[in-house]
Amino acid sequence: MSDVLAQLEAVLAERKQAGKPDESYVAQLHHKGLNKILEKVGEEATETILAAKDAERSGLTDLLVCETADLWFHSLVMLSHLDCSAEDVLEELSRRFNLSGLEEKASRNN
Repeated sequence: MSDVLAQLEAVLAERKQAGKPDESYVAQLHHKGLNKILEKVGEEATETILAAKDAERSGLTDLLVCETADLWFHSLVMLSHLDCSAEDVLEELSRRFNLSGLEEKASRNN
């Protein structure tokens, strides 16, 4: 699974460095700045929530998967903009793997 993330991250880095907003959606987002990227993350998060509610009622998850992909994509653009990586997130998830959710949450309150 992480191969897809690594490949996507490489493309995002390339498009960020290209800096030609007229040739790339990702370059456009970077050119418009963090607030625009965050706006897209928020929009995709809302659409994901709505798709999850619809999936619960209908039992159909195709739209939920598509909206989650959009949310992940825009989250990766956000991380890239702030010079963070998917690997940073995966390492944090790995660190939490052997912790109970309650223990992990309590460690953040310190």
